[in-house]
Amino acid sequence: MKKIDVRSLTDNFFETIGREWMLVTAGTKDDFNMMTASWGCIGWLWNKPVAVIFVRPERFTHEFIERGDTLTLSFLGHGKEAREAYNLCGSRSGRDCDKATASGLRPVVTEAGNVTFGQARLTLECRKLYKDALRPECVIDPGLTQWYGDKKGGWHDVYVLEIVNALVGDE
Repeated sequence: MKKIDVRSLTDNFFETIGREWMLVTAGTKDDFNMMTASWGCIGWLWNKPVAVIFVRPERFTHEFIERGDTLTLSFLGHGKEAREAYNLCGSRSGRDCDKATASGLRPVVTEAGNVTFGQARLTLECRKLYKDALRPECVIDPGLTQWYGDKKGGWHDVYVLEIVNALVGDE
């Protein structure tokens, strides 16, 4: 993987996150988990390049995010293999299976010690800056509550992450 300047990214992140999706991965080379996410933001805050992600506390990956200071956002690209990996990582729990093996993803450890995947066309290495929880009493548009409750799950935790490195894949 080759390091590039974050400011040189040309992705349309409306498409990249919303349609391509991403893998949120946290942990160590020996103990990590990843989940598929299609909600998030990339931008500029506190004079830093940042990503904002939303993770429900009941997700297994949440435990790994809470344990460490860093995580990765990996973008596998389009195509059948990428979509199958995203679908598996978004529908199965790492509590019950080894998602890397089941999906065919090849874990790669970055120079900074974070886990990404050999198939990633783009990886953002991130450092946690801020965390809060979405709360029902703060919702202004009541239509947003459709995403919560019953079988949908609890309210998300929101993480603001500094993007410390951007890496592009060799494949």
